Amino acid sequence: MADHAGEHEKHEQAAESLIDKITEKFHGSDSSSSDSDDDAHVKSTADAVKAKIYRLFGREKPVHKVLGGGKPADIFLWRDKKVSAGVLGVATTIWVLFELLEYHLLTLVCHILILGLTLLFLWANASTFINKSPPKIPEVILPEDIVLGVASVLRLEFNTSVAILRDIASGKDLKKFLTVIAGLWVLSVMGSCFNFLTLFYILFVLLHTVPLFYEKYANQIDTFAEKAEAELKKQYAVFNAQVLSKIPKGPLKDKKFA
Repeated sequence: MADHAGEHEKHEQAAESLIDKITEKFHGSDSSSSDSDDDAHVKSTADAVKAKIYRLFGREKPVHKVLGGGKPADIFLWRDKKVSAGVLGVATTIWVLFELLEYHLLTLVCHILILGLTLLFLWANASTFINKSPPKIPEVILPEDIVLGVASVLRLEFNTSVAILRDIASGKDLKKFLTVIAGLWVLSVMGSCFNFLTLFYILFVLLHTVPLFYEKYANQIDTFAEKAEAELKKQYAVFNAQVLSKIPKGPLKDKKFA
């Protein structure tokens, strides 16, 4: 395990030194064609060294790109602290209302509509006494393209999920099957401990904390994950040799589903 950590640190130091060399070379404006060849060689060597550095889940892109980029990734990584805090605050308020105060969704919607309609009605009638025009209520129309886009994304995700479950159920990959079963079992245990809203809120909070924490301490986490993966592979090899290899293969292995 210590050797893995030492190799990891050596790879990172080598990559950093090579990147420094590349930066120094590119800052020199009087470089010749031979210098350009050296730059290309050093850059390719740096890329090869960086490829050897272990990244969690085989990550090759920055965390921001892994999260899809754009506004959602900015929110999860707290690029704009006011927006991120506001989104998390709204989620916390919803959780407090429905979980701690045991507010019901229909009751909350009706109360909000009652308050809003009452304020607008009083303002519209009071405008004649205060010589101000009543507030203009905007016309809200849900665009068709947004509805079709959401429906298309949901359809694609549903078909992909069904295809993955079908592939797992075909018996072709025992490791993937056991991984999915273990994940579903963990979700079932969590579901028995929390209701759906609390579980959703926990996942929402994790999305606002784990990516930020990982981005800040990526090197330390990757080093620890490399050790953990090596240990898991060792234990799986023992389990495979003593248990899985002795299980007779079922008839579903070569069966083709229409």
